[in-house]
Amino acid sequence: MAALATAANEARGLAMDSIAAAHSGHMGLPLGCAEVGAVLYGSEMVYNPADPKWINRDRFILSAGHGSMFIYSWLNLAGFDLPMEEIKRFRQYHSMTPGHPEFPNSEHNTPGVECTTGPLGQGVANAVGFAASEKMAAALFNTPSHKIIDHHTFVLAGDGCFQEGVSAEAACIAAHEKLDNLIVLYDSNEVTLDKMAEYTQSEDIIKRYQAYGWETFEIDGHDLATVEATIKAAKENHNGKPKFIKVNTIIGKSMEETEGTNAAHGEAGIPYVDKAKKSIGLPEEKWYVSKDTREFFKGVQAKNKKTYDEWQETFKAWQAANPELAKKLDDAVNDKVPSAAEMLKSIPAMNAKAEATRVSGNKIIQEIAKLVPHYISGSADLHGSCRNYINDGGNFGSGFDKSYAGRNLYFGIREHAMGSMMNGFAYHGFFKISGSTFAVFVDYLRPTIRVASLAELNRVSYILTHDSIGVGEDGPTHQPVETVSGLRVMPNLDVYRPADAEETVAAYVSSVTRKEGPTALILSRQNLVQIDGIDYMDRREGALKGGYIAKKETAPLDTIILAAGSEVQHAIKAAESLPGARVVSMPCFEAFERQSAAYKEEIIPSSCRKRIAMEAGVSALWYKYVGLDGKVVGVDRFGMSAPGDKVMEVMGMTADNLLKEINSW
Repeated sequence: MAALATAANEARGLAMDSIAAAHSGHMGLPLGCAEVGAVLYGSEMVYNPADPKWINRDRFILSAGHGSMFIYSWLNLAGFDLPMEEIKRFRQYHSMTPGHPEFPNSEHNTPGVECTTGPLGQGVANAVGFAASEKMAAALFNTPSHKIIDHHTFVLAGDGCFQEGVSAEAACIAAHEKLDNLIVLYDSNEVTLDKMAEYTQSEDIIKRYQAYGWETFEIDGHDLATVEATIKAAKENHNGKPKFIKVNTIIGKSMEETEGTNAAHGEAGIPYVDKAKKSIGLPEEKWYVSKDTREFFKGVQAKNKKTYDEWQETFKAWQAANPELAKKLDDAVNDKVPSAAEMLKSIPAMNAKAEATRVSGNKIIQEIAKLVPHYISGSADLHGSCRNYINDGGNFGSGFDKSYAGRNLYFGIREHAMGSMMNGFAYHGFFKISGSTFAVFVDYLRPTIRVASLAELNRVSYILTHDSIGVGEDGPTHQPVETVSGLRVMPNLDVYRPADAEETVAAYVSSVTRKEGPTALILSRQNLVQIDGIDYMDRREGALKGGYIAKKETAPLDTIILAAGSEVQHAIKAAESLPGARVVSMPCFEAFERQSAAYKEEIIPSSCRKRIAMEAGVSALWYKYVGLDGKVVGVDRFGMSAPGDKVMEVMGMTADNLLKEINSW
């Protein structure tokens, strides 16, 4: 215990020195939870710093991401490739130690950081996704002779994480599906940013988690022996219950001027750093780590390396005994999928009649599931409406007709938890996952889409149906008008609103082949006319580029009509009486913008200034394409309750109205 105690104090010193040097950061959690970090990284977690992506490592998630110097200090001490120079560059430009932990991406690569956290509560829900993914991977890849997937997910969270509703949503799912490989450590320091926690909370959180179905513990977070014994017991008890450990701590511990108060949360302790370090026996030297602590962690590494080497022998034996399963695992972990071109050719022509793109999507997702065995899907209680159920895929979970090998997840009416858990699946690194709800409800999970886009999670996609005022009778509460544009403005998110079945094929293919980030598929409830005047493969390839000519002019070009989704059919019909009109289908603005300047000029030539766009949604974003001389026929108001066709007519979403607008100009 002496070595762990020393390491805890030296981790405190690293946090204090880095935050003081940056004049920025949150000191409270790294100081208050140092003993927890010492036990996790120095005793109870299984990991190998030399192979930070080892598939059977324990995962640690800092849900309270503002306390990021906690994880950076411990990664350095534990031997990960996070040099002291990067610890000193905390919160600096392009350092490996950004203000909140970031999953490795094009901006940052910090080995040992398992997911992007900061928005409170999401890390807890991410962790539920990790734990579910581990259960699924174990069910699919372990055999009676060889167990290759057998690890735990740990998450450290604070009061703010448990006040945010997403953690409650996810906690219900974790207990219901018996995710006993999940261990949540609650940093209970009785403090929030503005006030002491008692000012805004008074529930008995232990009883709350017991009611959910968790196994609970309450301990002194500064008693190393108790912390270690409790975490060990939580790991060893495979009783079908996730574990919740209320760790009572003193925020900002060791800094008497601020400890135990909300002032300890941020940088208020910077003037007292030197005094605090002295009080816990640290020298004046900045970023001090003793030789004894370095030697101690060499021993920890050696212990973990022994476990790692034993696992490698088991893994080799498993590979030899299960070559087909081994290939499937390799494809999943490395996210190997056929190319977009191969997929487009593999999926048969849809030959659809008039049908909703959600119905087309149901046919297409079956093909995607065959082509990508590690593709799974789920829904916030809307499989029947969104049509994203994978036939013969089985249902994930515990009890009823479920098993951990199932490919269909039932999240219940919990969109926010669904989005966070999907991110957890993606971070965990075994599966591609899609999740569905009505487009109008995407705001329930929007924070998780933002993080997925920021973290460049290409393993995630969203199936959002009932895409416009065409929803009809359900009325304006269920008719998205601003929603699609609201998603299009999010950086690094591709948004596809396909016009027919073949464009929907391209949308799905893009969602599983894109490498840079997530994709949202916006699908209709109502039937759409197919664009049968163009070969099906040309439609697919054109949609994959984000925009293409859906109807070419038969006379010198004088008008360009742009549209997306259900309005493309109206654009084509209106153009039938306009020989000089070209119709451009624009299912994905983001993909179109990635095309060459020559391609974009070919599709929307700058020489033609008479341009009009039509979409059953807000009009603003279309002006980028129609220009100052152009016109947009959109819906810049909320809808109404009436049959869908009537709402569309009243709102001007008809071929006749489009033609009228063109001819009046």
